[in-house]
Amino acid sequence: MSPRQSFYLTHLGLPLLLALVVFVAFDLTGLDRWFSQLFIDSASGQFTLLHDAWFEKVTHKWPRILPNWTGEAALIGALLSFVWPLFARHPQAAATRLLQRSRIAGVLRFTTRHRCDLLFVVVAFALCTAIIHYLKSHTGVYCPVETTFYGGTHPRLEWYQQFDLLHKAGDGRCWPGGHASSGFTLMALYFVARRWRWAHARKLLGFIVLLGMVYGTTRVMQGWHYMSHTFWAGIFVWLTCLPTALCFYGRTALQAPLKAPLELPAIPLHANAMPASLRPE
Repeated sequence: MSPRQSFYLTHLGLPLLLALVVFVAFDLTGLDRWFSQLFIDSASGQFTLLHDAWFEKVTHKWPRILPNWTGEAALIGALLSFVWPLFARHPQAAATRLLQRSRIAGVLRFTTRHRCDLLFVVVAFALCTAIIHYLKSHTGVYCPVETTFYGGTHPRLEWYQQFDLLHKAGDGRCWPGGHASSGFTLMALYFVARRWRWAHARKLLGFIVLLGMVYGTTRVMQGWHYMSHTFWAGIFVWLTCLPTALCFYGRTALQAPLKAPLELPAIPLHANAMPASLRPE
């Protein structure tokens, strides 16, 4: 198998296979409702954590800080990346010399060096948000607590039952999971790590996937989403970040072997094991 085939099999084939599995296992069965039933109060028939203000704050409002600040930092950094080249054209100017003596110069040089990465994160975040909002409005799926199954007024419909490519399908805005997708958008950082061949890129991806799953599952516990909505959010975010990263970096850069982690030299346990030049006199 060629490197190109291997790359697309791993980065595109596996997500598409996962999409098929989620569709068959969740969308065509009652597995979603089975998961949701785990969080229902048997006495009231309602989701136990639906109106828990503390749980809402800790699992929904506070976690948004991480992806929001990441996107804002990338946007600010991308704008700053155009500042240093303006000063660099005039190295003898008083303003340039003053800037070079400050710590700000290091920040500006950093943003300039990583301009492509910062722009990629900004574009990837924007496209992921746009795709998720498009799918929400063009499928019109209502959240579990809004359906007649759990005391709501709307029927439960699957996304494929009323998907409309060009027009809004209805007032529902529940598929795929929006809160989960905000965590999954951090997948853009994985592609930056791959581009720089960071040794811990896969661990970073694993953490982001876990984070997105936690974001989504907490909303399932409150009745605002089904479990499959979380999986779909991750799939669509990945399928948005991947072509965006290919446009910015190219497949070869993303497929380059990761650098081995730095290893510190072992410290001898006995002074006799030290090189003569390092032994105390």
